[in-house]
Amino acid sequence: MKITALGRWNSSRYKCNNEKDLTSFFWLFEHNGRMDWPTPPNFAVMEQGEYAAPMLTAGFMQALRDILPADAILLSEEDRLHYGHDETEDLSFPPQVVVRPRSTEEVAGVVRLCSAHTIPITPIGARTGLSGGALSVHGGVGLALDRMNAIVEIDERNLQVTVEPGVITQVLQEAVAAKGLYYAPDPGSRGSCTIGGNLAENAGGPRAVKYGVTRDFALNLQVVLPSGEVIWTGANTLKNATGYDLTRLMVGSEGTLGIITRAVLRLVPLPQETRLMLVPFRDAQKACEAVSAVFRAGITPSALEFMERDAIDWTLRFVKGVNIAIADDTAAHLLIEVDGNHGDVLMRDCETILGVMEQFDCQEVLFAETAAEKDALWLMRRRVGEAVKSNSVYKEEDTVVPRYALPRLLAKVKEVGGRYGFRSVCYGHAGDGNLHVNIIKGEMSDAAWTQDLPKAIREIFQYTVDLGGTLSGEHGIGLVQRPYMDVAFDPVQIALMRGIKQLFDPQGIMNPGKVLP
Repeated sequence: MKITALGRWNSSRYKCNNEKDLTSFFWLFEHNGRMDWPTPPNFAVMEQGEYAAPMLTAGFMQALRDILPADAILLSEEDRLHYGHDETEDLSFPPQVVVRPRSTEEVAGVVRLCSAHTIPITPIGARTGLSGGALSVHGGVGLALDRMNAIVEIDERNLQVTVEPGVITQVLQEAVAAKGLYYAPDPGSRGSCTIGGNLAENAGGPRAVKYGVTRDFALNLQVVLPSGEVIWTGANTLKNATGYDLTRLMVGSEGTLGIITRAVLRLVPLPQETRLMLVPFRDAQKACEAVSAVFRAGITPSALEFMERDAIDWTLRFVKGVNIAIADDTAAHLLIEVDGNHGDVLMRDCETILGVMEQFDCQEVLFAETAAEKDALWLMRRRVGEAVKSNSVYKEEDTVVPRYALPRLLAKVKEVGGRYGFRSVCYGHAGDGNLHVNIIKGEMSDAAWTQDLPKAIREIFQYTVDLGGTLSGEHGIGLVQRPYMDVAFDPVQIALMRGIKQLFDPQGIMNPGKVLP
């Protein structure tokens, strides 16, 4: 039997012979003797697409059953669809089989089997990604790491924690906080995303401005290479100048070089107090200009977030229980947090910040007085993405520039939108120059959305790079940003990256179709 799997874009990239039967996953198949695979669903027939899945033989499937228990191998349409999407628009690329190992040894066994049969293998975390990094675009095996979710050890003496990749980020934060320790990387989806996915994408979040991103907390990683060999990438030390830094290479590689099965992460003491303020502005450009001025005044906030008026309006309608009065002439907000151990010091920092804000024509500042008020403001910020997504078909671009360039980037986004006919809602981690640009389809025609929007995105990315920035601050490249990699890198740089990929994965089986053009 020959099976070809095709995924689906939201842009009618593939043509369907029967539009009403369009689904997220399609099979083209022909019988050649006895079927070695469960009878595929009667989906609509599609034209040949870019990605074709391999044949999984009876021998391969039996060997897989020899490695894993029966409940760790999922073949149903429902399960494959579940593990075949993330939060990237409405893309869906289900693997042909999903496996859920419980140990590094089981992961290595599956990878060795895939290597022997040249079968693509895609690491899958919590599927909260926004770049399509965990989609099985070439079919094959989807390796879900959700069962590997143990916090192995919290080392209070050395301020380190050892975890498996399926640990939910917020669960880890709460576990170490109970011991007076702090894991600072804080993605917006912290309640559902996992450490393995955070490492794969080098996730950041609001508190990266003070504490750094996931890469800055990774000391040592256990990795299963595409050959099935298992290595540790570094040492459990804060300093390490011994050889090439394989740990930092692996973090952010999006599962294209290997599969992380255990991580040693550094911790810091838990800050005892925080102060939080919401600062409205009549002019969004002024709000962006105020960002770099805070740092020039000698203050490093633990978070400094930017939200356009639409972002807050949409979120307040979307989230119940958050009530904030917004003046009619408010155009944008900054959400600013400082943290530490001495309340009087934090109040002096807040006074300094307030003085800076007043120089940029801010409106009346809202101070969160209680824990409940702080929680409400952070809930509003963390739900912005969901609120925007609920309003319209959209695309989110994850731009990042030096802080001082934020006003120019925001102006360019609006100018490009005016020329191409789209509306945008912008928000993000202004303290480190990371602006999330949400492009709203609204009244744009399907043709303009499909054909013209990529040109507009390329213009925005080119301007971002011209400002000294790059394509992604924390969402990664994955599948959907691959076509723009030439904006950020010249042929020599891309060739070096391809050489690294070839060295680690000469068969090209590890998360193929991602990152590199």
